[in-house]
Amino acid sequence: MNSNEPLAYRVRPRSLAEYVGQEHVLGKDKILYRTIKADRLTSLILFGPPGCGKTSLAQVISETTKYKFYKINAVTAGVGDIKAVIEETKNFMLNPTGKSILFIDEIHRFNKLQQDALLPYVENGTIILIGATTENPYFEVNKALISRSMVIKLEPLTEENVFMILKQALSNKDGLGEYNVKVEDDTLKKLSNISGGDVRTALNALEIAVITTEMDSNGDIILTDEIIKNCVQTKKAVFDKNGDSHYDNISAFIKSMRGTDPDATLFYLARALHGGEDPMFLARRIVICASEDVGLANPQALVVATSAMQAVNMVGMPEARIILAEAAVYVANSKKSNATYLGINKALEDVKTKDTGKIPMHIRNAPVEQMKNFGYHEGYLYPHDFPGHYVEQQYLPDEMLGTKYFVKDENIIY
Repeated sequence: MNSNEPLAYRVRPRSLAEYVGQEHVLGKDKILYRTIKADRLTSLILFGPPGCGKTSLAQVISETTKYKFYKINAVTAGVGDIKAVIEETKNFMLNPTGKSILFIDEIHRFNKLQQDALLPYVENGTIILIGATTENPYFEVNKALISRSMVIKLEPLTEENVFMILKQALSNKDGLGEYNVKVEDDTLKKLSNISGGDVRTALNALEIAVITTEMDSNGDIILTDEIIKNCVQTKKAVFDKNGDSHYDNISAFIKSMRGTDPDATLFYLARALHGGEDPMFLARRIVICASEDVGLANPQALVVATSAMQAVNMVGMPEARIILAEAAVYVANSKKSNATYLGINKALEDVKTKDTGKIPMHIRNAPVEQMKNFGYHEGYLYPHDFPGHYVEQQYLPDEMLGTKYFVKDENIIY
């Protein structure tokens, strides 16, 4: 066993039979499974959270393909590395097939120039590209590469998947099979739960637990819940404040407030704060939700949200979490009306796309007396001069008469 290599690396699968998880794309009736087995791959973009098996899948492909397989990491590689792979691929003496598979880990780290360097060789079939990324490729990868690749979304591994991999690592001679490890299945299941679907996290914790626990008198290494807990302190939350999960989480946070679910609201707020989200960003989203989704059903919600934003700016973390929670729950529990949101959107669309006519002369201002000679302000009725401080008169241009922008709904409170 090469102890310099991490456990997660040593126990990577070498065949589809050894690969655990991702049944939605690697089930025996699925196209990806069939194309790998038949060695008829097209270019692939694999995206999913850390530890879900992207690199392991590339490893399986490298073991099953007849084509020469190259692997580079976008963090350290450049255009020169790509050109070297191309030259070797096109060298008939080194590569009689004239084709190779290039696996690029963290492909989102390549800039546009580096991604463009791949394009002609992916297009003509010299290179079968396999790109792996934790980011949404539709945002981070060249659209031309996307259009020439099959995009595969890998999901976080289930607790059962992680548990199976941990069990295999304990018996694998390249893993921890040389140690006499005694551990209850319940303890491994707790580790599987804590890992949050990241098998690398689980395997690293298991390896630390094994190599830092002394043998008993029988030569056994006994792992308990407490030992495992000390090796992985907190449940891993899959959240990157600069990545795709940032957008997913904030979307869920807003929709939970809009959907009047205070529990889900607090959950996604906590997830964002734990992941290092900017509290002022969260405060601004609460203000927007108070206006867009609560609106005139409870105008006080905007006051509360705005006050909370000011307080968060003055107080800062960690106490800002309390202020954010109060405002978010208030907005979530408020009755909802989007009448003003719909109204201003419709009005803006008309202003942008229609001939909306001219402002009626009687409601135009006449700061200079002579302007009244041209009809400015002529005939204007001052509402406060009439009973109830209201008088009927035309305000919209002739072309827009009868248009309704504000449609009062049953939740509006006045």
